[in-house]
Amino acid sequence: MRELTCGDAVSEALREEMARDETVFSIGEDIGPVRDRKNLWDQFRERRVWQTPISESGFTGIAVGAAMSGLRPVAVIMYCDFVTVCMDPIVNQAAKIHLMSGGRIKVPVVIRTPGGGGTREAGHHSQSLESWFVHTPGLKVVMPSTPADAKGLMKSSIREDGPVVYIEHRLVRAIAQPVPDGEWLVPLGQADVKREGGDMTVVATSFAVHKALEAAADLDNEIDVEVVDPRTLVPLDVETIVRSVRKTGRLLVVHDAPSRGGVGAEIVRQVVEQGFGYLRAPAKVLGGLNTPMPYSAPLEDACIPQREDIVEAIRALVP
Repeated sequence: MRELTCGDAVSEALREEMARDETVFSIGEDIGPVRDRKNLWDQFRERRVWQTPISESGFTGIAVGAAMSGLRPVAVIMYCDFVTVCMDPIVNQAAKIHLMSGGRIKVPVVIRTPGGGGTREAGHHSQSLESWFVHTPGLKVVMPSTPADAKGLMKSSIREDGPVVYIEHRLVRAIAQPVPDGEWLVPLGQADVKREGGDMTVVATSFAVHKALEAAADLDNEIDVEVVDPRTLVPLDVETIVRSVRKTGRLLVVHDAPSRGGVGAEIVRQVVEQGFGYLRAPAKVLGGLNTPMPYSAPLEDACIPQREDIVEAIRALVP
């Protein structure tokens, strides 16, 4: 194994998939020499890596059309916030064409974009918008938290025959951890138990996984916390989450996005439907505040669940 950052792990996945399959190409913003990804630009730039102007609607539309014609594009949107200008090709076209063509047309496109807060970039560059895509039938939604998961999930996403929205938290990108050598795939729809425990289940997404693990370590001699990372929100591995809740009897879901209408509510809904009898306390969601993200560092931190907030929420659920 080597230690890679999440950013480098994803770049390695892209290089490997481009070398394996000549139909794979990358198009979008910040993928050329602006932010060099270990020779990805030099290796494939003649035909396979297209650095575009800032025109998300244009290059996302190109990517969706290319996917419909038999290619496997990875469209790179510089900030998840900017999907607001290209929702039509993603939500009205990529997500629906397979059904509306009677299964004749496949749309194997990956929409790759960073999301989340904590980087002091204010309201236009700090949103967590994954629930928009979870709500859209026809899309798969991926949110890795570690470099190994980031690589394996990207490779699996590229090989999918339908559209995948691949969201990388900006603070996750810099995390360095071991990544297996050689061919490495992580199946979509398979959660991972990042920490075993018997008193409390915490389901956390993306960068919140790391804060949940820190909170669990803080409570080591007090409460035995199990941390589950869904890794993909669609498809969602409810079975693994319910199995954990059956063991612990308690559930807390943590994510950066506002609690209202967030994926935490969807996870709780499915757990209640499939495992209500296992709960010994009300299931809770600890999400971000219902407000646009401020630029001020202390205010931004107050808007997103932090390590100490997770500790407090766990203690409130365990008598």
